[in-house]
Amino acid sequence: MKRSLSLILAAVLITAMLLTLIPGCGPKVEEKVIKIAVVGPMKFIQGEHHWAGAEMAAEKINKAGGVKVGEEFYTIKLVKVDTDEIVDPDGAVSAVEKAITSDKVDFLVGGFRTEAVMAYTKMVAEDYQKIFMICGAATNELLEGRVDKDYDTYKYLFRVTPIKSSDLVTVSVLMTAQVAQTIREQLGIMQPKVAVLSENLQWNRVLVNMAPAIMKDKLKLDYVGTWDVSATATDITPELKAIEKAGAHIIYTIISGPLGITYARQWGELGIPAASVGINVEAQKDGFLEATKGYGAYDYTLNTYAPVKITYMTIPFYNDFVKKVGQTPIYTAGTYEAIYLLREAIERAGSLDTDAIIKEMEKTEKVTATGKFKFTATHDVQWGPGWVTGLGVQWQDGKMVATWPFKWKPDPEKAPTLEITYPGVVPYKLPPRVLEFWKQD
Repeated sequence: MKRSLSLILAAVLITAMLLTLIPGCGPKVEEKVIKIAVVGPMKFIQGEHHWAGAEMAAEKINKAGGVKVGEEFYTIKLVKVDTDEIVDPDGAVSAVEKAITSDKVDFLVGGFRTEAVMAYTKMVAEDYQKIFMICGAATNELLEGRVDKDYDTYKYLFRVTPIKSSDLVTVSVLMTAQVAQTIREQLGIMQPKVAVLSENLQWNRVLVNMAPAIMKDKLKLDYVGTWDVSATATDITPELKAIEKAGAHIIYTIISGPLGITYARQWGELGIPAASVGINVEAQKDGFLEATKGYGAYDYTLNTYAPVKITYMTIPFYNDFVKKVGQTPIYTAGTYEAIYLLREAIERAGSLDTDAIIKEMEKTEKVTATGKFKFTATHDVQWGPGWVTGLGVQWQDGKMVATWPFKWKPDPEKAPTLEITYPGVVPYKLPPRVLEFWKQD
């Protein structure tokens, strides 16, 4: 009997030892994971590209071994958070809070509509002290007046994309100046008339409020008025006809959402003889011409990505994204950059301690696909020559091409020989109907 029991115990021990050698068996080792919430309107392209950019970064980092924290390696796990903030900005807060309290995420990236982002970043910073990297909302006040005025509360917030609203003004004005100069040269109209058309949302109030003075005083244009329309409008014929009646040669657009399709389609359908330039996020995506039934041709919008050589990383990122997603990345794909910036800050800190990571984030200075990147004192994107500048893209001959910066002289007085054109950028073209209409007079 004793011999039998001994044999049974030996068999059990041998079996247990063998099981430890079989993958998936034996004592469970705790997996080391960094959970990152990807926050955005996932039913829209803005959220889709939030997710795609983040997924691409996580896959590459994990394949390379993960995130090194001290002497240990952690795997990145993404949590998709559909905030539905284009349709329901108020409901976005609960979706983000659930990611923190139920999904137990460590960091957050994303965000799009300012009305929602303002609310849930306040909650994230004040209540949960989690690092949130904004990748989609431009409003200055998301960081200014928060990080600089109440650092201890809001030090957790950073912006990676886009450049802030006031810098968007600068770039879109430079693009508008390019259009105005083309009108002067090709049509002989020395003081073109400009109308402003915007969606009525919080994020663009800086642009809307500054536009009249800039158009008149800086660009020497004849400003004929601002048309503010609902962000969900499906027919803006009255506004476009009023702009046409005002004799506008240029329409300066400030549109981030689905209104951009309605606007561009009707701009073409109605044959409005005015060049379109400014911000139209819908015009950043591949399906734009199809969505506008071809009427969006020659629309000119500020953008972040295009197959031009901003840095050595730009075209490889662009090509990898197109290969993975089958689409040109819009600016919300900057979640890719955000996760890499976060990884590097964690590895420099050698810790997952939030304050240590923040200190390292503030030291960031690296080349990215959008330009040489660093954070300002308010945790915003450093904009300007030699740093991130943004791009202007236009739909020419059925393709999206980059048309700004083209022979841009950032400081003609102090640096008259400095002229910037990224390799791959081509000259801007006036829409043919604008040339035909105004040449008749």
